[in-house]
Amino acid sequence: MNKEIRDILIIGFALFSMYFGAGNVIFPPFLGFQTAGEWISAFVSYYMADIGLALVAVFAMLKCKSDIEGVTKRIGKYPAMILSTAIVLCIGPFVAIPRTSASVHEMSIIPIFGDISPVITSVVFFLIILVLCLNESSVVDIVGKFLTPALFIGLLILIIKGIVDPIGVIESEPKISHVVSAGIASGYQTMDVLASLVFGVIILRNVKERGYKDENKQMLITGASSLVAGLGLLIVYGGLTYLGATSSGIFEDTISRSALVTSIVRLLFGEMGIILFAVVVGLACVTTAVALVSSTASFFDELSNGKIPYKLVVIVVCIFSAITANLGLDYIIAIAGPVLNIIYPAAIVLIILTIFGNEIKNDNIFKFAAFGAVLASVMEMLMQSGMGFGFMARMPLANIGFAWLVPAIIFGFIGFFFKSKRSN
Repeated sequence: MNKEIRDILIIGFALFSMYFGAGNVIFPPFLGFQTAGEWISAFVSYYMADIGLALVAVFAMLKCKSDIEGVTKRIGKYPAMILSTAIVLCIGPFVAIPRTSASVHEMSIIPIFGDISPVITSVVFFLIILVLCLNESSVVDIVGKFLTPALFIGLLILIIKGIVDPIGVIESEPKISHVVSAGIASGYQTMDVLASLVFGVIILRNVKERGYKDENKQMLITGASSLVAGLGLLIVYGGLTYLGATSSGIFEDTISRSALVTSIVRLLFGEMGIILFAVVVGLACVTTAVALVSSTASFFDELSNGKIPYKLVVIVVCIFSAITANLGLDYIIAIAGPVLNIIYPAAIVLIILTIFGNEIKNDNIFKFAAFGAVLASVMEMLMQSGMGFGFMARMPLANIGFAWLVPAIIFGFIGFFFKSKRSN
């Protein structure tokens, strides 16, 4: 195997492990369970909103050769700081980090030890995270290096078993009315697009460290690695969505996401399978949490020019996340929905515009388009809460969750006529 192919595979698996946090295991099966006979349409929309856009975001990061600031900076200093902070808080202590602890409690602790207090789980979990983040340790590297392949192989075995010997017959009628928009919403919940704004620069640095100096070669290696990661995630997420669909006629509609996953594993492999799955998921959540806590702490350390030190942020994030984790997995997902529905459209708009950043000289196009996306998202959220703005339901693509797209385009077009300093 030559060096390029080996590097592509290594970086591809690294990117796969970054996206495939154990907490994301819960979304595809539940989507399949809800959409039943229309699971393929739901999965395609989920995959495009999750991994499709995430890989586009990685490409945008490569284009601007920067971190998250490279994508947000053209909307202005303070709006960029606010949006960047909101993104980091979402993939950090507000949603993603507490979700790792809640996932451990519901998928690792309860199946083995029974219904013990989530407070105990969160305290022990974040003490472990605190120690690993405050002390440079090879433990995280070892766990990440061996655990991701183990988790991938384990899920592959689970999927193959579920295909060869399905647990049930897929119901023809979905349990929800808007299948495609449900897939997009589930894709948003993984927060992989937002995470890409952190991962992109890490991948580029890794490519450079492997000796690739030519920019075209860097793009080629990263692009091929992204395809490797995307293919792995296609197999795993597609298989898990199918398993959820085969359970559509077995469980009550009120079953939780985590209970659905553990129930499917139990039906396919029994109690021993539950124990092995619980251990692997628990360890995977530890590595995911360590990466997220470290990234969050580094962001605020750099944002404050060292005035808010890394170790202090680690301690605060762990304490805050431990408290938030006790709200429960489904509640964390529920409260994250409205926030992500506002942040995601603006992030997607800026990611796409960044790809064409060299051709777009006018910063006001970025500013107006992002504002239009946020404004439309807020109005849509208010409409769903029964507070007017009924016209948002009639916007083009509203039925698939993209009511914000046309307003973003219109506002971006308006911004074209307001020249910025850069364009002058």
